[in-house]
Order: sequence, then C-alpha cells, then structure tokens
Amino acid sequence: MEVLPVTLTGSKVELRPMEKGHAEGLYEAGCYPGVWELTQGQIVSQEDAREYVRKALESERALPFVIIERESGKIVGSTRFFDISVPNRSLEIGSTWLTPSKWRTPLNTECKYLLLKHCFETLQTIRVQLKTDSRNVRSQKAIERLGAKQEGILRNHMILPSGYIRDSVYYSILDREWPHVKTRLEGFLAQV
Repeated sequence: MEVLPVTLTGSKVELRPMEKGHAEGLYEAGCYPGVWELTQGQIVSQEDAREYVRKALESERALPFVIIERESGKIVGSTRFFDISVPNRSLEIGSTWLTPSKWRTPLNTECKYLLLKHCFETLQTIRVQLKTDSRNVRSQKAIERLGAKQEGILRNHMILPSGYIRDSVYYSILDREWPHVKTRLEGFLAQV
C-alpha cells in the first residue's frame, strides 16, 4: 500500500491533491459559520484558509484533497485520507466539508465513492474508518447511508475550537464489505 498524491475524477466532482494555491478557493467555499459548527477546523478569514492548507499539507500520514465541482470548476470543499497505516493497510477518510449550497446534493456521495474505490481497489486497504461528532446527526446518517458500520463512541474524544468537549462516533467499511457498498453507491449515483 503506497499512498501517493492522485487526482480522482467522477462525473460531478474532481478530487485534487491540496496545494498552497487552493487557499483562496477554500476560503470562498468555507467562510460560512455553519460549516464549522461541529468540526475541528474553522475558516473565517483568508489567513485561516492559508493556515488550514498549511496544517493539512504538513500533517504526517495524511493526503488532503480539494473538492472541485466539475460543472463550475470551483472549489466547493475539502476531504482527506489520514491516519494512514501502511503496515495495517488501513486509513481514515475525514475532515470532509462542503460549502452549504452543496449540502444534500450527490457531490458528497460521489466523493466518498471515488475515495473508497481508490482505497479498496488501488491501495488494497482492508479497513477504512470514518468518524463524526455525536451531535452531527446529518453526518451520521450520510455515513450510514454509505453502508458503513457503526463501531462505537469515543467519549470526550476531542476539544473543539469553541471549547466544547466532543464525543466521536466511529464507523468502518472492511474490504469484504466493499463489493456491497460499491453496488449501493453506484445505485445512488445512477439515480441522479
């Protein structure tokens, strides 16, 4: 398993490896307080966006992407692979966010499909995990809709920038589950 920068292209989105030059587009997509209510990050200024990119690029065992809507050519969010464990052939998909106008659209489904397909079919991972704030019911439903299995809750898992002590709900998809998850996601994407 060798995780290298790669561009993943679907019919609606393109996931490109994040670069310093993406900060302005990330600011435009992420300067909405609602995006950051239940997450670890925050972008309220151009400087925040530059810092977000700097931290993402410096993070060890991570591969951050920008999410580009193919129709408009604009950055509409971000996601990443992280906690990459080559010896265990596993990683986490997370730090995913979209600009509010793209919530409840097929974009996130296609993003997850592209990422998961790359994980299981190219990288040969045996486990992909996802997590979300226990208060983020919308995100939990989206993860469950993918076909991921809930594993449990890590209590007092992290302190958010607001000072709130977050519990995190963990999910996973295993390599033996991927064929079913893939069929499910392809069915959802065929409906749009």
